Amino acid sequence: MPRRVVVTGIGVLSAIGNNSGKFWQALEAGRSGIGPLQAVDPALLRFSNAAEVKNFTPADYFDEKEISLLDRFAQFGVVAAREAIASAGIEWTQELRESTAIITGSCTGGQTTEDQGFVNLYRNNIPRVNPLTIPRTMENAAASRISLETGVVGPTYTISTACSSSNHAIGQAFWMVRSGAVSMAITGGSEAVFSLGFLKAWEAMRVVSPDTCRPFSKDRRGLILGEGAAMLVLEPLEAARARGAPIIGEIIGFGMSSDAFHITQPSPDGAARAMRAAISDGGLQPNAIGYINAHGTATLSNDAAETAAIRKVFGAHADRLAVSSTKSMHGHTLGAAGAIEAAATLLALHHGMLPPTANFTEPDPACDLDVVPNTARAAAVEFALSNSFAFGGLNAVLAFRRADR
Repeated sequence: MPRRVVVTGIGVLSAIGNNSGKFWQALEAGRSGIGPLQAVDPALLRFSNAAEVKNFTPADYFDEKEISLLDRFAQFGVVAAREAIASAGIEWTQELRESTAIITGSCTGGQTTEDQGFVNLYRNNIPRVNPLTIPRTMENAAASRISLETGVVGPTYTISTACSSSNHAIGQAFWMVRSGAVSMAITGGSEAVFSLGFLKAWEAMRVVSPDTCRPFSKDRRGLILGEGAAMLVLEPLEAARARGAPIIGEIIGFGMSSDAFHITQPSPDGAARAMRAAISDGGLQPNAIGYINAHGTATLSNDAAETAAIRKVFGAHADRLAVSSTKSMHGHTLGAAGAIEAAATLLALHHGMLPPTANFTEPDPACDLDVVPNTARAAAVEFALSNSFAFGGLNAVLAFRRADR
């Protein structure tokens, strides 16, 4: 019989907070972490703002040898996992280590290491490549490091599906715990994207905002890139109760789809299929959902397409739904987006407070939803969705339930 799966630990590193508590405080306050780009000279780009993790010193978390082995994205993932594990109060046994999964998501892996390697090779004419380049750049570096630190020897792997990577990872982990394939999972995602070569590639797409991120606003001008990580600890409800673990929320459904439409343009039909699948997997009816943490990138095409998809799924109930995009505060963290937004959704249900869509200025008739503009809203919502829709038309949606009171 399928088991109920609860979240007993959350760890977050983001532009709005370097732990889950500070992250939630910023969300509740509607405080944006978007500001002038520091990692790269903005004079080299057509955009100058970003959502960077602030005051992160690797030496506070790792010794010198460990730093040499881990790219920034992996460091983020490991630090977030440490927080999640500590907050869940896990006491490791060999049996638990053998029956726990580690499933992470990342879109780009060690992008900063790779970019610096190319600069040295092609610009600086340094023929000797750093021998640690491959272990630093591989997308599974965070998952592997978490395994080494915890001694977990169960299924451990990384999923890379662009901006849906983390939702796919969490969904897979959820299904594995629910089915009994594993007894616990550490899951989420991490990303660190601020290297010149990668930013120039995004510049070429003409989808990055020249000022800030205004999801669903009529005057929105594009996304703002972000970095960070979030990790969750998943376990069966009965096991969590038996050991007196804190229960933050419950994952009840997961749905995914492919648009089979266009490599970069979103399809309302594909997004709608993923939302319907998550709702069905959770044994719900659409009118049970009270909040959606939207993909909400603030590009012209995404926000209108997501609105259309929500209306396809919910019909008249869409007018009663609260829908917000927390990317307006922590930026678009690509492969980590689903994990950071899953954390935001779980904390929103736990605290009975819906985070706002920050920077909102003017309603758009093409995005005619209640987008919780600018100010958080107290609401006792029981069920929520968190949407992730990726380039390549790959969609992944998680369904959550507020923890039993």
